[in-house]
Amino acid sequence: MARLQLKNVNKRWGSFVGVDNFDLDIADQEFLVLLGPSGCGKSTTMRMIAGLEDVTDGEIWLGDRMVNDLEPKDRDISMVFQSYGLYPNLSVYENIRFPLRVRKVPKEKHHEMVMKAVEMVELADFMDRRPAELSGGQRQRVALGRAIVRKPTVFLMDEPLSNLDAKLRVSTRAQIKNLQSKLKTTTVYVTHDQIEAMTLADRVVVMNRGRIQQVGTPTEIYDWPANTFVASFIGSPAMNLVEGRLDGGTFTGDGIRVEGLPTATSGKVTLGFRAEDAEIVPEGGEIAAPMYSIELLGEASMITWRLGGALVSVKTAKDFRAEIGDTVRARIPARICHLFDTATGQRIDTK
Repeated sequence: MARLQLKNVNKRWGSFVGVDNFDLDIADQEFLVLLGPSGCGKSTTMRMIAGLEDVTDGEIWLGDRMVNDLEPKDRDISMVFQSYGLYPNLSVYENIRFPLRVRKVPKEKHHEMVMKAVEMVELADFMDRRPAELSGGQRQRVALGRAIVRKPTVFLMDEPLSNLDAKLRVSTRAQIKNLQSKLKTTTVYVTHDQIEAMTLADRVVVMNRGRIQQVGTPTEIYDWPANTFVASFIGSPAMNLVEGRLDGGTFTGDGIRVEGLPTATSGKVTLGFRAEDAEIVPEGGEIAAPMYSIELLGEASMITWRLGGALVSVKTAKDFRAEIGDTVRARIPARICHLFDTATGQRIDTK
């Protein structure tokens, strides 16, 4: 178990900047998720922690020692990849045992350690099978068992659920969260899936173009996005973002008008609100426009309008009925709205 610190870490290849001034303190036993789109630098950051990529500038500390110059094998870190990386000729038991053999753990300890890992990942009935005889979810559990068998100080997980179908992702996600709570091991988890981030993380680090955009709990990231990138990346659907003008506390954009907003700001702004925070109303409303689409989600219906260049959505009852092109109205209370600087994308603090 260990505290993990990245101090102003940079990664460059010539003029290309992969990770830019990454500075973060990860607490002992914390489950931290690096979240962002493909190419944002999250996997590169993880690979630098693991020692698979050299740090261009900055320092990485594991506990009370800097590990920049240590080989991966000397960092006491276990890593789970998107590809399972199992040995096809070895049984489940031997795949999980393999790290103990490599690290020359005394043989008399192997069976007890393997069986504890097998029990944790619920593979007792599959120990004699080889990877080809397992499902994708079972293979990923073998990879998890192999990672936890020697009780490392830090777990690194790079998109471990990407190869699983939707149903398996849900069950394996729950298992990873349960494992981490039992093992109490510092964990850094990389994903582009914001649902994984929101359900697994103690804290989320949202990245874009090599830079940290926001660090916070899932609730903080969701409720108070630091900029329009975070607002548009977090949530299903993402936060609605509409450009317009704010004058005297009234926002006006294409097909939308919201009153009662803060008066301290004026000029061009971007208004944001969540689909589930607004409501469909029979008359009045801040939006009254032809419906662009309607989608039944099961527990709710999603109504979408095209307002200027933006698609704007609101969730409503699953039994709502209307035809595309009908005028549909929505109430958007000022208290649910977020304001962002249109030029910079940064949140406008209205407190």
